[in-house]
Amino acid sequence: MQETNIIKFIKRTFANKDLILVFFFSLFSFLVIALIGFGIIWHYRANIFGYFAKEYLAEEQNGNNNAKTVSGNISGQSIFSQDSFIVDAVKKTNPAVVSIIISQNVPKYENCINPDQGQQANPFGDLFPGFDFNIPQYQLCQNGTQKQDVGGGSGFFVSSDGLIVTNKHVVDQKNAEYTVFTNDGKKHTAKVVARDPVLDIALIKIDPPIGGSFPYLSLGNSDNLEVGQSVIAIGNALGEYRNTVSVGVVSGLARSITAGDVSGGSSEVLDNVIQTDAAINPGNSGGPLLDLQGEVIGVNVAIAQGSQNVGFALPINSVKSAIESVKATGKIIRPYIGIRYVAITPDLKDKNNLTVDYGVLVKAGATASELAVIPGSPADKAGIVENDIILEVDGVKLDDNTSFASVIREKNVGQVINLKILHKGVEKTVPVTLEAAPNN
Repeated sequence: MQETNIIKFIKRTFANKDLILVFFFSLFSFLVIALIGFGIIWHYRANIFGYFAKEYLAEEQNGNNNAKTVSGNISGQSIFSQDSFIVDAVKKTNPAVVSIIISQNVPKYENCINPDQGQQANPFGDLFPGFDFNIPQYQLCQNGTQKQDVGGGSGFFVSSDGLIVTNKHVVDQKNAEYTVFTNDGKKHTAKVVARDPVLDIALIKIDPPIGGSFPYLSLGNSDNLEVGQSVIAIGNALGEYRNTVSVGVVSGLARSITAGDVSGGSSEVLDNVIQTDAAINPGNSGGPLLDLQGEVIGVNVAIAQGSQNVGFALPINSVKSAIESVKATGKIIRPYIGIRYVAITPDLKDKNNLTVDYGVLVKAGATASELAVIPGSPADKAGIVENDIILEVDGVKLDDNTSFASVIREKNVGQVINLKILHKGVEKTVPVTLEAAPNN
């Protein structure tokens, strides 16, 4: 095999000990290789930076101080600043957040004369008797109806075909019309697809343009949240300022609150909710609560009246099953077990001489119709009876941090769950097959 010219050249060069020529040849080769390498890195610079930024963010949020992270300091600040993550997350998610306007036909009033309540009077008195005039009496009269905006809320796309998650209390008026404004300012008529019988969640839908689609958000894992973690809220603040962004932290987890509308006409108990100090104003209801990667970890639902920086969001893991149910069946189908119960507290334990201070006690309601176990329900079929105490569901202990309702919500219809119960002082495990809740 013949040697190539370059190999011959190298051999001749070293044989002649022409060190200067060797030096310049080596330098030229190094520069060529370095230039090629730099070109490759420059071409893929966005991908490389994104990879290291994502790894850095994951390490920061998981609190893993022992893992290696890519970081640097410029004037004492990380080159991957929190601001950059927030800006990137907002840019990525904002197009998928919508504003919802509620319109309703309301009575239209105007002043009119009431002919039955006219009054005779003489402006001249006794000076010119007989000059009596009829002084009309005015009142407010309804003159038909007019369409008027009566409220607003927020939502976000969860599929490209226009499916939107919002709060049930935003779209709970059956005689109202709902209009969705996308981030590009376009107006769409929305149809209510389903209202959740359990959570303050509803799904509405708008039609995408012909041959088009909508951007939608990725759903994160709310079980991995930690107190102090940074979060972003986006929504239609005060029903007027669309796609308003606010930033805060997770202030608390597994909170229980009683949420009601402004007029106090209705209320419901929400458990296992996320507390945040990110500004959540009226009109933000139904908007997403995001982590710094732009994934939805909650649905903004309520604020604490009379307080500052105390807002609440439903954890997204409690909402996922409702979304999947609508995608699969067109309605929200929730699993149920068919019992009435009270959560056991230390006070309840002492008053009733119970042997445990956690779990739920199967107990009838205040009236004769409120049975402890609904006949024919999954619990009834599994043999659960009044005064049984459910201690765990699939190994998850029921205590102050984990409610029975929140655990069942995250299960699926047809799924078999294992309940650890205390029956007449004896612990045993009972399998229960969940069924669809009636009257969905």
